[in-house]
Amino acid sequence: MKNSINNNNKIELLAPAGLPRQSKKKAKVELLAPAGSLEKMKYAFAYGADAVYFGVPDFSLRVRVNKFSEQDILKAVSYAHKLKKKIYVTLNIYAHNQHLKKIEKHLKFLKKIKIDGIIASDPGIINLVKKYLPNVDIHLSTQANATNFEAVKFWRDLGVKRIILAREVTLKEIEEISKKVKGIELEYFVHGAMCMSYSGRCILSKWMNGKSANLGDCTQPCRWEYKTMIKDQESMINKFKKLKIKDEKDRYEMDIEEDRHGTYFFNSYDMNLISYMEELVSAGISSMKIEGRAKSVYYVAVVTRAYRKVIDAIIETHCNASVRKKIILEQKKELDNLVHRGYSTGFLLGQEPAHNFSGKLFGTKVEFVGEVRGVEGKLNIMKIHNAVLRQDKIEAITPEKNIALKIKKIFNDQKKEIDEAHGGHKKLYYFEFDKVLPEGGLIRRKIVLRNTKCLKILK
Repeated sequence: MKNSINNNNKIELLAPAGLPRQSKKKAKVELLAPAGSLEKMKYAFAYGADAVYFGVPDFSLRVRVNKFSEQDILKAVSYAHKLKKKIYVTLNIYAHNQHLKKIEKHLKFLKKIKIDGIIASDPGIINLVKKYLPNVDIHLSTQANATNFEAVKFWRDLGVKRIILAREVTLKEIEEISKKVKGIELEYFVHGAMCMSYSGRCILSKWMNGKSANLGDCTQPCRWEYKTMIKDQESMINKFKKLKIKDEKDRYEMDIEEDRHGTYFFNSYDMNLISYMEELVSAGISSMKIEGRAKSVYYVAVVTRAYRKVIDAIIETHCNASVRKKIILEQKKELDNLVHRGYSTGFLLGQEPAHNFSGKLFGTKVEFVGEVRGVEGKLNIMKIHNAVLRQDKIEAITPEKNIALKIKKIFNDQKKEIDEAHGGHKKLYYFEFDKVLPEGGLIRRKIVLRNTKCLKILK
């Protein structure tokens, strides 16, 4: 899919708007994107995903910020298969007895539709999947902690088609697993949030407020800020302090040891492996997975596009090393523009992942402000997420490239001209840019201080 600009300064897609871009050559490696809603799924496909994963709240390790219902799954499967894309349904909780009847009912529903795979970790659930959906591929969730080739053999011999390797597996270990175990697909997380616990099997949320991460209801206490309550004697030899702390809402108290970095003591950096895609392909990974079902459509679009471009550069025979390097550097910059906790390579290179002890967020120079919902003459119909003013410096994100824009006029839902638009409601706006954008484009603005009084205070 390519963009062109005609004589009327209207950007056109050379394929129907909203459809996913296609590689010139059939991909050897799957790009798997998160879908926290039907809308996010459509953006994932439009910006380059080969497949998406999602599940209903009760069984998918995403109870909150999850809008999928069984009827949504029906719509998703129909939409994806028309595009010749794949759908993987997550069923990866660690079930208790009380969950089994509901899971069986859900599997009977899934049996009626043509899903492409089920992601599961619990052996009991895997048995039920084999019983009710014997012809559907089973993907072993990263929650099952497959970290060695004997474990991979075990699951392969039980009928599992794909192993989503634990995040703790290194590149060297991936290579060894791939060589020693044949007849199995290997999937690996390449981008997104890292858990402070072992492959997400955390009990902190359950211990603190009774909401189990292993049943999809993690409240992320690892991301909270904690404050010091009592400082004991400091050890100058070991350079740490023994502390008693509480979280910022005075709910939970515990004893910890603090070093010079501070007290975001559970907070991990985010994973970013865009510079190691070629190594992962060579090691035997056949599916590259992006984390982020709870993230925005902007996040899904930008991250999916970045990895799509790099994967395409790897599999295209005419892309030499210098071209690949240029594309990787360009997409690294795009990922840096997203708000993140700092990036690391996780466990891939055999090192301990970096930790964000300060709680600082990065990538705050641009802000996602809106989605292009349609075209009406010279106007773009916009859904606004964050405030945008007529004088703001903005840029459009499309499946192929970024486009610099100038706002000429803004109109409210009554077509009355205004100077600024705001999110937080269902009303749409009409924007006249210097170029007409295709449906499915996203808008971001460069963050600048809009108030001179604020500027003086910060100085």
